[in-house]
Amino acid sequence: MVIPPPVRPPRIMQYLKPYVLKMHFTNKYLSAQVVHIPTATVASAASSQEKALRSCMESTRDVAAAAKIGKLLGERLLFKDIPAVAVHLKREQKYHGKVKAVIDSLREAGIKLL
Repeated sequence: MVIPPPVRPPRIMQYLKPYVLKMHFTNKYLSAQVVHIPTATVASAASSQEKALRSCMESTRDVAAAAKIGKLLGERLLFKDIPAVAVHLKREQKYHGKVKAVIDSLREAGIKLL
């Protein structure tokens, strides 16, 4: 069963942040995706499981891999004309290590963080 997203008045939609960056880290891989909140769809995603990335990375789970994923995600967002995203961190995630590498490489790619 699919539940549609709530319908909000346009005045409220001005103040909401429509694109949100979410990151997920496992012991083997890293993934980051940008979700369009009003439609509940994934606007763009990048992961260290992609075959094109695995060949050019030494490890799929370290800080260097996180920086490459952030750079690739930034390029994909600019290609889709998404200039700014908000960052959603889970409670246990701090702005340090892999999280910092992804966010900083997004900034370097030209994405504005809200």
